[in-house]
Amino acid sequence: MRRSLVFALLFAAKIILILSSCSREANRAAVLWTDRPEFAFYADYFNTEQEQFKVEVRYFDSPAEKLIESNDYPDIVAGSWLKSVSTRAFFRPLDKYLNPKAISKSAFYPRLLAMGNIDDKQYLLPVSFNAPVIIFARDKAALISNPFTLGFEEMKKLGKDFNSASGNVYTRMGFSPSWDNNFLFTVATLFDASFREANPLAWDSLALDNAMSFIYDWTNEINSSVQSEEDFTFKYFYDPPAKLVLSGRILFTSMNSDNYFTLPEEQRNSLDFRWIAEENTIPLTEGSVYLGLAKRSKAPKAAAAFLRWFFQTSTQRYILEKSRDNRLFETDFGISGGFSSLRPVTEQIFPRFYPDLLGHMPPEEFLSPANILPRNWLKLKERAIFPYLQERAHSPNRDEVFPLERRISDWIRQNS
Repeated sequence: MRRSLVFALLFAAKIILILSSCSREANRAAVLWTDRPEFAFYADYFNTEQEQFKVEVRYFDSPAEKLIESNDYPDIVAGSWLKSVSTRAFFRPLDKYLNPKAISKSAFYPRLLAMGNIDDKQYLLPVSFNAPVIIFARDKAALISNPFTLGFEEMKKLGKDFNSASGNVYTRMGFSPSWDNNFLFTVATLFDASFREANPLAWDSLALDNAMSFIYDWTNEINSSVQSEEDFTFKYFYDPPAKLVLSGRILFTSMNSDNYFTLPEEQRNSLDFRWIAEENTIPLTEGSVYLGLAKRSKAPKAAAAFLRWFFQTSTQRYILEKSRDNRLFETDFGISGGFSSLRPVTEQIFPRFYPDLLGHMPPEEFLSPANILPRNWLKLKERAIFPYLQERAHSPNRDEVFPLERRISDWIRQNS
């Protein structure tokens, strides 16, 4: 009996040691969910640099939706749309890491950092951001009055001066706002339409209507008519817009900064760009990447170690060097597909890798982050908002267009 008891105690002790060892081993390996494939490389760099902790990356199209739907929980999440009400509840505060010995709070762009702050607690840290740009042939740079930004009125004037027609048919066209849905949305943003998370979405209807009336007038005053723009687009837009700029067929095209900086280098050598801005405001695109640590983390020490490692200037310089050496710049821009949220990295280090930025860095105070948006924002924008903007931009008033409110409610009903 006594022998059996001793054996049982020894067996139990062994099991406890095994479980303790497994627990320690598990705490060394953090799981990171992301919609940014670049984090697989970042995790590999982290794992190679030190031996104490490991990070394993799992890719999901929408980590925000995965958090809601899954019973599994990661240790780290890096992606877009993490700031919505339904998603941010999964994260724990990061304030204790924002100190000179860990992560420098002053290194971040303040307005980006503020977007991850909820009730005076920092739940998310910004990783990267992008902004819309207007691109044009480098030999046209002298036409632009400002070395940093370009506004709508100047675009209209230069576009009209560039236009050329044979009879009533345009053979050259400076710019059409309707060529790019994202440009229409940028106009709406700069007119303070203020799309934001609600139940499910809210916006300023009057500001949106003013923005689309402005676009309608732009088309008819500068390019004669909607039909003239459509005829020109149908005839010439079999080539990508950047190629049409270089050929002299159009003066301007719009795109986001990540798309511009991943154009082939031989194209960018003949191109130039300006940030789209009105009243000293450069609107950042909605998909800025943020990073947070999960409340239910099983490896909090490993997750914290990765957090402290990633948000260092030296780390991000190393990431950029590795990306250049491995030719990742051909498909991926900067840090996690955008400019770094760390000011010293974007302002001092990026121009070494992207010479186009020399003399073009946007003033920090101009940068205006997007509002908090619902986690299904991309689908909502593609299926409901963009079609509305296109139709409204081609109509003299909103009464002729199916209402945006109805489009959104119909889409939600069909996809719920």
